[in-house]
Amino acid sequence: MRDTIIEWLVNCSEPWTRYRTRLDLLGESHDSPEVTAERRSMLEHPQARALVQAALAWGEQPLKRHNDAAHSLYAISTLADFGLTLDDPGVAEITQKLLAHQSAEGAFQSPLMISSAYGGTDSLQWAWLACDAPTLLYVLLSFGLEGDERAQKAAKHLRGLCDENGYRCAAAAELGKFRGPGRRTDPCPIANVYALKALSLLPDAQELPCAHSAVEMLQSHWEQRKEHKYYLFGMGSDFGKLKYPYIWYDILHVSEVLSRFPFVHSDPRYREMLEVITSQAETRGRYTAGSMYQSWKGWSFADKKQPSPWLTFLVHRILKRSG
Repeated sequence: MRDTIIEWLVNCSEPWTRYRTRLDLLGESHDSPEVTAERRSMLEHPQARALVQAALAWGEQPLKRHNDAAHSLYAISTLADFGLTLDDPGVAEITQKLLAHQSAEGAFQSPLMISSAYGGTDSLQWAWLACDAPTLLYVLLSFGLEGDERAQKAAKHLRGLCDENGYRCAAAAELGKFRGPGRRTDPCPIANVYALKALSLLPDAQELPCAHSAVEMLQSHWEQRKEHKYYLFGMGSDFGKLKYPYIWYDILHVSEVLSRFPFVHSDPRYREMLEVITSQAETRGRYTAGSMYQSWKGWSFADKKQPSPWLTFLVHRILKRSG
């Protein structure tokens, strides 16, 4: 079945899927003729170009809620998922927009609009939250800025935010009384997901105590999912539906970040998550979206009727990492 899936992926109409399949599933070299050709096709594809243009709008619209799939933040993170880097058209300009706003603590800032009902000011502010700053760091590291002092400062800040039960709701001091829902001492599930994705790109990721704490937070939530729901973040039927882009708290997003840490792979709780995912395969090992973001309609992963090459690739990459 694996050979059949690989053949389907490398012959699909999506150059980003073909490109990542050759790199991540077949292990081909970045400078091989086939990989180089697929990368060129990806960069020239109208959908990828449109995504770059959407990403270049960073800063023009405030982020009012963190599951707003139409926001430029997720165009940027999807480009990082595809594997774009500083040398690609538009990426250097996007990067400069991100680097232009960094807090004194080190976290990169987003344009936020927080309601006064939640302790905000009802006006635009550049500030950081634990549920957006890690995504910006993940993007910059993916683009190739791992040696940049500004990215290293942000990584140090992220490591320092962790508590004994993982990452809690945290925000810049200038946001005053703002805090997310739930008890102050509760971990924030989505902040742990975002943090792990950024931490996974650091050279010492596997040894970081904060990574181990965040991993345990997510796996404990899975273990206690029938008894415990953090405010806004449950692990019910919606959680188990396959969905992309990686925006909110769902099984594919959680499994993706956990799969980046080899010390997780043999944990029975993690293996249970994989079983829930693989149970959704059709007979040929292909995967179809169980849920979708309307603003991404037109992409295969936002089609609940047909198997998606990109979703199928994502699942098989998780499985390959997991042995």
